[in-house]
Formats: sequence, structure tokens, C-alpha cells
Amino acid sequence: MGHKFAEIAFTESVRDVQFQLGSRAGYAGMDEGDDYNNFLSQYEADFISARDSFYMASVSETGWPYVQHRGGPTGFLKVIDAQTIGFADFSGNRQYVSVGNLRKDDRVSLFLMDYKNRRRLKVLGRVRLVDLEETELLAVLEVDDYRARVERGFVIHVEAFDWNCPQHITPRYTETDVEEMIEALHSESAASDQKDNALPVLGQGELALVISGVRQLTPRVRAYELRALDGSDLPEVEAGSHLSVPVQLKNAELSTRHYSICSNPARRDIYEIAVLKEGQSRGGSQAIHELFEIGVQLNCELPQNHFRLHANQRPAVLIAGGIGITPIKAMAQALKARGNEFQLHYAGRSEVEMAFSDRLTREFTQRLSLYRATHSKRMDVAQLLSAAPDDTVFYVCGPNRLIDDVVKQACVLNISPERIRFERFSAVPVVDAQPIEVELRRSGVQIQVGSNQTILDAMLEAGVDALYSCKAGNCKACAVTVLEGEPAHRDAVLSPAERQTSICPCVSRAKSERLVLDI
Repeated sequence: MGHKFAEIAFTESVRDVQFQLGSRAGYAGMDEGDDYNNFLSQYEADFISARDSFYMASVSETGWPYVQHRGGPTGFLKVIDAQTIGFADFSGNRQYVSVGNLRKDDRVSLFLMDYKNRRRLKVLGRVRLVDLEETELLAVLEVDDYRARVERGFVIHVEAFDWNCPQHITPRYTETDVEEMIEALHSESAASDQKDNALPVLGQGELALVISGVRQLTPRVRAYELRALDGSDLPEVEAGSHLSVPVQLKNAELSTRHYSICSNPARRDIYEIAVLKEGQSRGGSQAIHELFEIGVQLNCELPQNHFRLHANQRPAVLIAGGIGITPIKAMAQALKARGNEFQLHYAGRSEVEMAFSDRLTREFTQRLSLYRATHSKRMDVAQLLSAAPDDTVFYVCGPNRLIDDVVKQACVLNISPERIRFERFSAVPVVDAQPIEVELRRSGVQIQVGSNQTILDAMLEAGVDALYSCKAGNCKACAVTVLEGEPAHRDAVLSPAERQTSICPCVSRAKSERLVLDI
């Protein structure tokens, strides 16, 4: 029961290695709940249909795996139904290794890559070879106007699939991609004189959204409703997902900010984000409040999720502070929909400044506890943790001091770290830390990291082209290998095994005076 890909791929030997290297706890939840990841959703179907190549592995009679590249026009790999995909087998070098293997063992593994957007999908399935006599089925698999001889068809029953994280995928662009980008620049330049009075179009992501509604939730929090530019359904998201939003700062610099999708995950017509206008910030929230209005187009990257709910029926305690309610609200709605037991605890300065407090009160009356500083009602974190059933999973989002308190009290109460899950909106500030020296081995650069800056900031100041995204230790985008030295980890995303070899330089520092990083 549970995640079908894990059921197949996580053999006894694989699980032993996961235990030995400390990553097993992070995958334990995949074993529980109803079967899932064995039926393709529209999201997977769209991804598969957009590919022009993939890699397929079969198993030979000698036990050796054989990996073959398959290519064709975009869409040659077809989704027949939620558990069936297929393609026409075009004539090639006539070695017939895959065809021969499949006559003895029908199992295959497919690897589908989207280098441009750093996505990859793994599929496990069983193949049936389709002879030329099966004309109706072959007609479904053939590609119109593609001049290649079809020798047979492959129909694959999907047993399981899994998405991989984007880490270590180097972006690559096709000739068509480059031509489209150049054409877009030419079009933008030609029309620049006509755009002076037009609403802005921000970002270059593949998901085109338009602001269709704006609501003032509190004096400092404004909600923005986003719809697909063409009015179609949006990509399905789970509670805890966030959206990378392009923002034009006052100095005209185009930047990116990450906001939780706080609308009910069951909705496909809109995403909603809520933005707190902060006085002491880098200017992103102020720019949004000043410039975002109905009709502004935002070209975003596809939503991502580094703050997922557990998949089984274990109870949950949701803890939110201030604007941290945004992912927690969606989690409460998702838990209610699937019938989990949960409690929601929400703290803020006053009810008038607590976004969504009115609708949360209506929807979760018996499960909601509000803590208002103006009412001198303070959240007792230790009591919340100790009173919960032993299998409860805790989720917390809000100010760093709240998250730190939950982590500290959980440690005192010997609660497994696997049951404490959190997301920070900003990194823990670096204040009066021990200065360190960092060598970037492949770049040939030595940098000094000051007492009030992060390693990542020091790298960027030194002109190093380092990858990063959230800058809060939530996403792994900046993770690099440590070659020498002892890291002091402050991220919320690396597994115990990963912490033995890697570091997230956006938030973490060092226990040693020197680090050597593989970048």
C-alpha cells in the first residue's frame, strides 16, 4: 500500500542503505495510505505529450540492463489512458536489443527529461509489443507527417511513476527554444513604444498567469487571485506548494519572491497568494503592493512543494504565526477533505491583523485556536507538543523565533525530527557569527565570509555564478558538496545522510574556521 514506485524500487537492500545513511525516515511516509502514483494525472499526461525523446531501460537474459534512447517528433510518446502509454517503433540500426529483451522480460524503466525547466519523470511499466497486423492500435500510435518506417508498436502498462527533484539537472535549450527567445526579444523591442501605458508583463516562466482579483485581508496583508492567461485549469498543486513570483523592484531590477499558494488545493481555476507589506525588507513586498493590480501578467515557473503533508491518516497539529498562516490554511483544508484528525493553532498581534481568521473560524470552529497578543493569550508550544498523540505530525510556519521554539521543545520532549516539519519565509539572520574562510575549489576562488553575511552572499559578491532559489534553506537549490571542514547546518531540507557531504550555503555556516566547497 502507498507509493507504488517506492513499493517496487525500495527493495530490502535499498531500504537497508537508506537506514544506514539516514534517509529512511524521509521516505517512510511513502509506504502508508492508499495506493498512489500509479495513475497518470493530467499534469503527467501533459508532460509526457510534450517530450520529443526519452530513455528506456530493459533487462537482458544475462541480467544486464540495456538503456536505449528513443526519439521522434514532439508528442510521439502518447498517453492512451491513465495507466497506458505507447509509441510507434521507428526503424533504426536494426540491432533489436530492446525488442529481444522484451520477449523474455516485459519490464521497462523510462526516464523522461525536460532540461529547459529542470524536470524529470521516472516511469516503471510492462510492455506489450504490437505487431503490424494490429492496424487500429498502430494507427493510434503512429505520427502523422513523420517520414520514418514503423516496424511495430510499444504499449506500456504503467505500474508506477515518480518525479525527481531538479538538483544537478543542467538547463539545456533546443534550437527552437533559442529562436523563440530571440523572436520574443525582437517583438518586445519593436512594440516597446506601444507599451508605455500598458499593464506590465513580468517574468519569463512557462506558466502565464494574470491577476484577476485583489482583496485587502488586513491593513498590511493583501491577497492576489491568479488565473491562467487562457482561462484553462491551472496545474494541480498540493497543500504546502509555493509559487515563484516575478517582481520589479523600485530600481527597475527584476527579482523573484516565493509565496505559498493559500487557496484550497482542490481548486483548479485559481491560485491565491497573500503578501504582507513589510517595512524592513528588500523591497519586494512593497513593490507588489504598489504595482500589482488586476490585469498584470506574471510569467511564473511551475509551482514547487518543499513543505508536503504526510500521505497517511496520522493526526496533525498545524501551528502558524502571522503571515505563516498561508501554507497552513491550505493544509487544514486538505486534511479536512481527506478526513484526518488535526488541530490548528494560529498566533498574531491582533485579530484585525490575522489574515483569514474570519473564514478559518467559520470553517474550523472546533479545531481552531487563536492566540492574540492584544488579548494576552500566548501559545504554549511545549503543552501543544506534549498533549498530542504519539504519532502526530507537526507543521509550523511563521517567524523564526516560533519555529526555533517548536524545534527546541520537540528536542526536549524527545519527539522524532521526522515528525517536526517547518518552512521559513526568510533565513535566520546571521549576526556576529564567527568569520570563516571558504575555498571554492573548482572556481579557484578564496573568499572571506564576514560575521554578518551568509556564505552564499559572499559567493555572489565574489562574482561566483552559484545556483540558488529560496535563500531560506527550504529548497536545496543551492546545495553544494563539502570537500573539507565541518559545516554548521541551519537548513530545513537536507536529510541526515545529505548533511554528511553537503551544505546549503544560503543559511548554513561552519563549525571549523575553514570550508572547502566543490563549486
